[in-house]
Amino acid sequence: MVYQPEDYPWSSYHANALGKEDKMLVAHNAYQVLGKDHEERYTHYRALFKHHPSEQELDEIREATNKAWVFGNDKFREQIEKLTGRQASPKSKGGDRKSTNYKKN
Repeated sequence: MVYQPEDYPWSSYHANALGKEDKMLVAHNAYQVLGKDHEERYTHYRALFKHHPSEQELDEIREATNKAWVFGNDKFREQIEKLTGRQASPKSKGGDRKSTNYKKN
């Protein structure tokens, strides 16, 4: 899409990170807790975008998105499974049925 979030004209980044007025937006609670005032929230919101994901992270995000799995660490996936009662990530399909270890068990 774009290299920097502010390069996308329809992004809420302009309001949330740069303080540009956008009458279409209502600040979400998750945004409000980023800081005690506008400047602090802008600073913390911009910090969220400083990390550029690695190729491996991007691949993991794509795979989770394409397969409708939860993206996150084991603890987060377990929490989602408990909340929803649904499997949040693929389960092991078992061992290699041709391997010696599998045949022993």
